[in-house]
Amino acid sequence: MTAPRWLDEEERRAWYAFVAAGALIDRRLDQQLKDDVGITHLQYEILVRLEAAPDREMRMSALADALFHTKSGLTYQIGQLEKAGLVSRRSCPSDTRAVYAVLTAAGRRMLERAAPGHVALVRELLIDVLTPEQLTSLADGLGEVNRRMRAD
Repeated sequence: MTAPRWLDEEERRAWYAFVAAGALIDRRLDQQLKDDVGITHLQYEILVRLEAAPDREMRMSALADALFHTKSGLTYQIGQLEKAGLVSRRSCPSDTRAVYAVLTAAGRRMLERAAPGHVALVRELLIDVLTPEQLTSLADGLGEVNRRMRAD
């Protein structure tokens, strides 16, 4: 058994900054969306994914994968959005196991109300804080992390 490769000071600094920034940004975005329109950050992301999908619908399993969320957790969130009239579910006629989440007209209106404040806060917390070079480095670095993890 080989000894662990412990993080050096700079690696540890990067790791702690990444973890803290991610948690703090998510917390602030969640609070802003709850205060402004009454939905969570995860629920907003569900609506965004559905809006971007063909016919504004996605198979539940694909939606869970796209959001890096468990299927059971997504089912709960879709249930909450369905109660609010923002999403509906439909069965797939060709595959009885498949269930689709579908963005409703009310869900589209919710996105129209939520998006301006959300984007403004994303800019305030991350985009406008970084130089163009830092933003490019962040996108490149995290893009590589995502690519490798998805390959597994």
